[in-house]
Amino acid sequence: MRAHLGDQLVVESPATGATRRDGEIVGLHHEDGTPPYDVRWSDTDAVTLVFPGPDAHVHHVEHGPERNHELCRPGMDEAGAESARTPLGRAPNPGDIGRRVAFERKRQGLTRAETARLAGMAPAYLAYLEERPADPSVASLIRLAGALGTSVAVLRGGGIDRPPGQGRALVHPRLRDLGPDECRARLATHGVGRVAVSTPDGPAVIPVNYEVIDNAIVFRTAPDSVPAAAVGTDVAFEVDHVDEAMSQGWSVLVVGPARVVTEPDAVRRLAVRAHSKPWAGGEREMWVSIRPTRLTGRRISPADQ
Repeated sequence: MRAHLGDQLVVESPATGATRRDGEIVGLHHEDGTPPYDVRWSDTDAVTLVFPGPDAHVHHVEHGPERNHELCRPGMDEAGAESARTPLGRAPNPGDIGRRVAFERKRQGLTRAETARLAGMAPAYLAYLEERPADPSVASLIRLAGALGTSVAVLRGGGIDRPPGQGRALVHPRLRDLGPDECRARLATHGVGRVAVSTPDGPAVIPVNYEVIDNAIVFRTAPDSVPAAAVGTDVAFEVDHVDEAMSQGWSVLVVGPARVVTEPDAVRRLAVRAHSKPWAGGEREMWVSIRPTRLTGRRISPADQ
């Protein structure tokens, strides 16, 4: 039997084979992932040292290509917790909850050891939560929220349906211009952006699914739609991203003339290369292309980035 941090230990009833008890493996005592394990039981949220018997098995949770085999012992201090981090030279891949926990912890000026002590958990387990996609129990989130002076809803991303930017601003923000190459990289190949057009009823900003093909912004629409008003005019097209958990983000603005793509070969090529159909659904068979004449962007981040 071998396990990784975050896997689930399931104990079955010998008679029926049904699950009798289960818990999250929060501590390993051997580098190769063999027992015993520190298990946080789902029914009591208590952490105990477990030597699994024949009625137990490990349910492996996907942790990505880089799995952590380091020792994780109850009471491990901050220095010891660092050994459970991502291998040197490999970027961590934290989940959203972990990123929010790390951000709130740093905002409070707390070390992992201090936060773990206040939350009643091992520093190495906190390091795991901050650096790996994880789904901690509600009880763990309650203790973390109490230790960090926030709420479970905030750690879980509560209010995600509200407009972004309502989080606290950075203490020392840095606003910098993005170069053309970085702007193109932020645009990537496709996504959702906003096109600003003039209509008989006044200015309008409409979200559209877009593609970047041959350095042009292209999107599908219907001839009688509001975005179709862009054709034959200079328009503004904007894409942005707000990282609420880290209180930072960026925006890219494209300005240029918009035209209808009418060449049959070009239309077929666009249809084949499109990554997705319009989210709004419906018939949107008219392709509009915006050829950038101006490309600008800005990024807001902590002063040390």
